[in-house]
Parts: sequence; structure tokens; C-alpha cells
Amino acid sequence: MRQRKRKLITIAILALALLIGGTFAYTAFNQQALNDRANAFRSHAPGRIHDYYNRDTGNKDIFAENYGHDAEGEEPIMVRIRLSEYMAIQRLGEDVFIPVVEHSERDDTRTWTPYRSAQNDINVRTGDSLAFNDYINLTFGWQRAGQEAPWYMPTFNHELESLKTAAAGHARDYIQGDGAKDGETDGTTHPGDGTDAYWTETGPNSSYTNTGTGPGAAIMQETKQHLRQERPPMTIQQWEQLNPNQRFGNFWVLDHNTGWAYWAELLEQDEATSYLLDAAVVRDEVVRRSFVNGSYYYAIHVDSQVISPLTIDRFLEDDDQGHHDTRLADFLEVVAGDGNPRWNRDSPPSAFNFAIMRPGRIFTMAGQQYRYLEDMGSGNHMIIRNEPIRERSFAQQEGELTTWYGALAPEVRDIVAPVASSFMTGNVIDGSVNFTGGTRWLPSNLVALSNQDVHQDITRVVPDGVKRAVALSLVDVTRLSGPDLAFPDHAGRVGFNNRWWWLRTPGAPGNAWLVNSGIYVGQLRGNGGVNLSTAYGGVRPVLIIHQ
Repeated sequence: MRQRKRKLITIAILALALLIGGTFAYTAFNQQALNDRANAFRSHAPGRIHDYYNRDTGNKDIFAENYGHDAEGEEPIMVRIRLSEYMAIQRLGEDVFIPVVEHSERDDTRTWTPYRSAQNDINVRTGDSLAFNDYINLTFGWQRAGQEAPWYMPTFNHELESLKTAAAGHARDYIQGDGAKDGETDGTTHPGDGTDAYWTETGPNSSYTNTGTGPGAAIMQETKQHLRQERPPMTIQQWEQLNPNQRFGNFWVLDHNTGWAYWAELLEQDEATSYLLDAAVVRDEVVRRSFVNGSYYYAIHVDSQVISPLTIDRFLEDDDQGHHDTRLADFLEVVAGDGNPRWNRDSPPSAFNFAIMRPGRIFTMAGQQYRYLEDMGSGNHMIIRNEPIRERSFAQQEGELTTWYGALAPEVRDIVAPVASSFMTGNVIDGSVNFTGGTRWLPSNLVALSNQDVHQDITRVVPDGVKRAVALSLVDVTRLSGPDLAFPDHAGRVGFNNRWWWLRTPGAPGNAWLVNSGIYVGQLRGNGGVNLSTAYGGVRPVLIIHQ
């Protein structure tokens, strides 16, 4: 798949000339989209940054939207945003504004100060960012008592080449406003007044017709709800302390080394993140005590990048603000997965690209959860049901496989490849098998045993065979076990919830082979009675699918 990258830079400038005596108060806001070196990698990822601002209330909402595009299908995107601050003060009697961070320049955003937090608290500034503590409060994330998530108006601008942001209220897109910083030139690109909760589920602010005054199609759209914030924005150190199955989801994670905040989930088509920033409020009382009858200028620079999950290395390139946190690569790997739907997101077969799945990957398709086993070549892929069908004996296995296959969704059966109508399984007595690599891990002498059918019983596509579900053989499990394979270790070989499961290979008369569980987790044993049926294991169907 071709590489995708998109980079947007927005500048939000809150310029306040404040006579502390109260005779005059003025605010302005500017949002800018710039074309810089990173655009050399851009290949039309369908992302749009929204920035809603209202100068009267201090409301400031920053989030990302995947608006999708017909030509792009429903590929998810990955998003990161970096906030940089600039502030300068002109005290009474002084001729010039003095920046609060030395060597920063108003006209050069490269000199502005990236927001850096303490390693264990995103709300605590550190380093040069401390200079802003006395003057500005930034509110990260979104929380409202009794409310799940806010509503937004999707962007009308689906032009993949466009670098314009969705700027609403007093926000000003730099391209739309022709670079103006006077606080008067109109640079909005999106409807709304920038106040908190302007867009609603129902009522007059639940839809909008674009008349062509702003970018995008002249159509009517209805509001959509943001993804629910599952966790408040956090640092990457706090992220590392989460349980592994909690390390992705709808929340923001800040790399405090570089200032980049990453959305911790793939952003699907027609989805919008929760807020990274909810407000930027001036601490008026502190300002009054700091200088009298003076003025100041404060600005936030919003740098955003959107990429395909297949190009996550772009987020690991050298950064001019410092070295990425050493945990960032692991974080990105967790978020990106392999570009397919999340393991627990039930999706149709058409949503998957099996060619990029890694062995052992869990996924949920048409109501069934599977484990990806291997790429068999020629577009064929072997998968296995993640949890065994319990309370089924070896003697019942063939009947259960037929029943289970018949109940599959038609769109799944449509992609099943044919296999042999029957197998020459042979049989091998448990006590005759030697193992290597660990306790009952890999049989090492099947070829040497006199019954050749056992080591030749491999599941494969048979063009004139039968579309059906099968059980794995002893040799199948052996060749699929090991590092970087479908079953990397003993624990990875048992079924979901530590369930044992039958193979199709018989053992001594009246016995059969199985993958054990419990205290014998993942061990191969050939002494399971063919009529054994318990609530702790059973039949684990396998399919070969063609894509």
C-alpha cells in the first residue's frame, strides 16, 4: 500500500492588549496552516484538524477528524498534535515587548516553546514551559458531569490536497485569512461561534447547510458525536503503567521529550477524537499583580500530523525538539497494530487485509473471534477460532465442525478455501513421541516413527476439495509453534480463557491428541480419551480463507 502522510500546522494567537485599569480589553485569534518540509511526504491522508475558539469565554477546542474519502476507502489514520507557546510582555513605560522565554521570537514559530509536562502529570509544566505557569491555564481533555461526549459539525472540506483547518468562531485559518494577525480579518473556515457545546444532538444547532461561503461542498450535514474520552490525557510514562490491554483507546498520550501528543487509537473514517485541549484561560488576577497598565501577547502554535498506520516510522523520524521517548516505538506499535480493525471490534471480512496480519494476531470477524495462524501463499490464510467450543468430545468433533461451519455468516463461507474431504491421519502413541524445546513442546521424532501418515498429515488447500472447517493435526501444531509463529510459547497455544482443545490426530486406541491447559498449559498430550467432554475445553475449528 502506498505511503501516506499529511502534516498541518495551525497557529492560534491570543493577542491581548490589556489596560489593567479596565478601559480597554482586546483579544484576537489566528489559525494558520503552513506548507513545510514535511509535506514532501504527504499523500492525502483524510484528516482535518478542528479548532473552535471564542475570545469572550476562553473556550478553545482542539481535536482531529477522519472525514474519510471515497478514493481512500475506510482506512484509519494516526494523529499527533504538538502545542507550542509564545508570550511577550510590555510593561508600563517600556518601548518593546519582552518575551517570557529568552530567545523566542514572535515571528518565528520554530523558536516557540513546546508544551512539556512533568513525566507523571500532563498538567504540570516543566523546563521553559514553566515561564507560562503564572499567566495561562491550559485545560486538557474533556469532562462534563452526566455527559458522555460533545457534538461537532463534520468538516465540509474533503479536499485531500487542502491544508486548511476547520477554524470556527474567533479562530482564524492562516490560509483563509491571508496571513492576517490583526484580530479583525475573517479567517474562519467552519461554522459555529466557538463557544462550548455550540453543536448539539438535536435542535437548531444539530445541522448546518454550507452555502459555499466556506471551503467544501455546498451541502447540508448533521452533527456527529465525538468519541468518548476513555481516559484523561496522560504522559507516556503514565501510559506505560497501564495494563497491556488498556494501552490503546480513546485518549491522548504526551511524549514529554518532544511535546507531541498522540491519539492512542486508530481513528476510523467518520470519527473525531476527544479534545486534546478544552480551554486556554488567562489568569487575570495574576496578570494584574505581575504588571500594572501594561499589555501582553500570548499565542499557541498547533502543529498536527496525520499518517497511515502502515507508515508509523514517520513518527519516529528525528525531531528538532529533541529525542523521542524510548517508549514511543512500543506505543506506536500498540496503536497501529497492523492496519486491520482492533482485535475486539467485530467487522465484516471485507474490512480485513489478511496479507499484513502477523501470526498469532487476534481478530473478530462476523461474530466470531479468531487467531491468525499463517500466510499460506497465493492469497490463502489459515485461521483458528480463538476459544474452543466446549463440552465436545473427540468422537463428536467432526459433527461439531460441520455444525459450526454451517452457522457461519455467508460472507465468511464465501471466502473459505477448499481442503481435503478427509485426512489420512495415522495414529501415534503418546509414549513413543520425544519432545524438544520445552515440556511437551515440539515433537522431534515423528518422521522416524513407522507410521508415516502422522508426519505427512498437513492441512493445505485442495483445489477440487471441500469448503469446510477442520481440526489441526499434530504436525500442524508443531510447525506453527515457536518464536514469531502463531503459537510462540506454551501460553499462546491454549485456547482463549486457558481452554484445552482437540487435534485430529489419534493416539493409542481409544485416545487422541490435544493441546492441554491448566497446570499443563500448552503441552501436547496424546492420552485424551475420545469420549472426554468437559467445560474446560473442546473443539477448535480451523478455516483456510482466500483473499
